Amino acid sequence: MKKHIYTVVGRYKGKVKGWDVVNEAIEDNGSFRKSKFYLIIGEDFIKYAFLFAHEADPDCELYYNDYSEAIPAKRDGIPAMVKKLKDQGIRIDGIGMQCHIGLKYPSLEDYEKAIQTYAALGVKLMVTEMDISVLPMPARNLGADISTNIAYQEKLNPYTQGLPDSANVVLEQRYLDFFKLFLKYDDAFTRVTMWGVNDANSWKNGFPVRGRTDYPLLFDRKNQPKSVVPLLIDLAKQY
Repeated sequence: MKKHIYTVVGRYKGKVKGWDVVNEAIEDNGSFRKSKFYLIIGEDFIKYAFLFAHEADPDCELYYNDYSEAIPAKRDGIPAMVKKLKDQGIRIDGIGMQCHIGLKYPSLEDYEKAIQTYAALGVKLMVTEMDISVLPMPARNLGADISTNIAYQEKLNPYTQGLPDSANVVLEQRYLDFFKLFLKYDDAFTRVTMWGVNDANSWKNGFPVRGRTDYPLLFDRKNQPKSVVPLLIDLAKQY
């Protein structure tokens, strides 16, 4: 770990603003993911990863990043882990909230609670992988574990010929609601990053059900901005 982190972070010392040092280490139930790092080293692998990254470039920012960040058990597990490390003097500058969401999940209330919980740790927040799926989910709280693969069913792929206006209106409102939430806490958030540019290239066309047609991003399959883009620009100008 030390050799790898020193090599990569050291190579770009002074050139990279921040690193996603540890990614997706907490399960949806709040426990530690049983990765090879965890099985070999234990939870201290997270401490050492941040320690080595800081040693390799003392001036860059260091982030922890995860998905399903609004699930109650997970929004307990992540802060507990971060607080424990910070209490040991380990530098963690920010938490990345991936924000792979749907039209109905998570609730705005749960997401706001997550924002408040993470911000209370005294770290920066950032939305790192945002997209909003318009398609029905075959189960609740599937998260973003890419090993998940659920059998294709036509009822789970209703918009093969394009997104109807009625669904687009719901998608627009969902984007606006979440950006209003980010702007409400703009003292904590440093950025919002989308997880892809246009719908055709989104991973959501193949997750958690392969072969679907989804519309989760801000640009359509012809790289044209969607109707929500000027609305988001106008919203940002109000703050």
